[in-house]
Parts: sequence; structure tokens; C-alpha cells
Amino acid sequence: MINTIVTTDRKNHSDSQKLAQMAAERLGIKLVKRNREPMEKLREMYGVDNVLVAKRGSFTLDTPEGELFFHPNMSQLRIKNIRMGEGDHMANALDLQEGMTVLDCTLGFGADSIVASFVVGEGGQVIGLEASPLIAFITSEGMKKFLATNYELHSAIKRVQVINADYNEYLQTLPDNSVDVVYFDPMFRHPLRDSHNINPLRSVADHRPLELPAVNEAKRVARHRVVMKENSRSLEFARLGFNEIAGGKHSKVHYGVIRL
Repeated sequence: MINTIVTTDRKNHSDSQKLAQMAAERLGIKLVKRNREPMEKLREMYGVDNVLVAKRGSFTLDTPEGELFFHPNMSQLRIKNIRMGEGDHMANALDLQEGMTVLDCTLGFGADSIVASFVVGEGGQVIGLEASPLIAFITSEGMKKFLATNYELHSAIKRVQVINADYNEYLQTLPDNSVDVVYFDPMFRHPLRDSHNINPLRSVADHRPLELPAVNEAKRVARHRVVMKENSRSLEFARLGFNEIAGGKHSKVHYGVIRL
């Protein structure tokens, strides 16, 4: 059971009503009338933590820690940097090349998948798995409706395939050597608390740590590399067998790499 209701913005337009109805049916959650009530009162009235709000053709998830909605965020700047020849730490760690197939096991709001999609190009493929039904729904719908300001970003977003699935189960369904790269970005065991933008995500994200059986499945499935993103001081790299570490020298985030 998803601890969430869905409603519209205060203006309650007919388009917003249709979107809210679609979300209620897709996610199996209760649709309630807004009646101009504040979010705090709606949460109290219906005994939920989160309120999914349909407005202006998109969705926002209102949590006690703040609002969540799809936006390409830093992927825009990262793509610009790549185009200018400045590179990208994640793309380098994954050793991405045009035409590759990438399985992003922890999609979130998709910034890393968007960058990967740009690098692998129209001949490549990026599949993003997201265990949280709410996050998968918001990201999928957001990617469908987002209007980027340039073709490269727009096409990169549209090529990402979003699947609501647990990577532990999904990896087991894939044949050997069926993708080029498998990528994990689990919630950090020791969070970077100065990352304020991610704080609202913590309340609805999957906090389970990456475990060795999933890494072994990823090694079976990937042809080229398995990569994990973590806090630069994390002990998770050693625990899970990521013996090669990539990333910026002074960065708070590093990438563990297993070459295959």
C-alpha cells in the first residue's frame, strides 16, 4: 500500500482532474478533492505522509520534507560540459561509448540516465529501473511531458526507458552478457547532508543497501563494466568488490568500477 493520496492544485482545472484520476488508477491510491485545503490538513485528514498533486500537466509529490518533481537538473549542465569537451566523471567511470546499452538500476529522477542517454546516442539504449512506484511514476510522466530547450537534451530524455522494478529481481530475468554496463547509485550509507535537494527524496526512496548477490548478477549480465556511485569515503566499495575507484580527486562522490 502506497502511503499517499492524489489530488489537484487549488485551481482544480479539468485537465488536472483527468491527470489525478489517471494517477489514482495507475498507482492504486485514493483520489480526493482539494477544496483549497493546505497540504498539512490533507495529510492529517487522510492519515498519509505524502500528497501527489496534479497541476499544469505534471505531477508534484508533496512530502513533509519538501516537494519532489521531475526536472533534468544538473544533467543539462553535464551534457553542456561533455559537448564542450570537459567530460563527466560518471560517463568516464562507465566508459560510455556511442551505441552502448546501459542498465541504470537506481533511476531516481533520472539525471544520470539522461547523461548516459546523451553519450550512447540514438543507437544506444538506457533502461532505468526504479523500485519506488511513486518515483517511477513521477519520473516517467515527467520525462514524457518535459519540453527541453535544445534537441540534444530533449532526445536524450525521451530515449530513457523507465521501469518500476526492483533490480534484485529484474537482474535475474536478464540473459548473460545482455547489456554493456550495469550502474548502481543506491542511497548512500553515510548521506551527504549538505545535499539539501535530495532530502525530500529520502522519505520515499528505497534505502536498502546494495548487496553482493546483486553485484554478482550484474557481473553476469554486463559485458563491459559494473559501476557503483557512493560517498568518496564509503567502505561499501571494498565490501562489494569494487577495487577500482574513479572520480574527481577532491569530489565527495566516487565511482567503484568492476571491469569485465
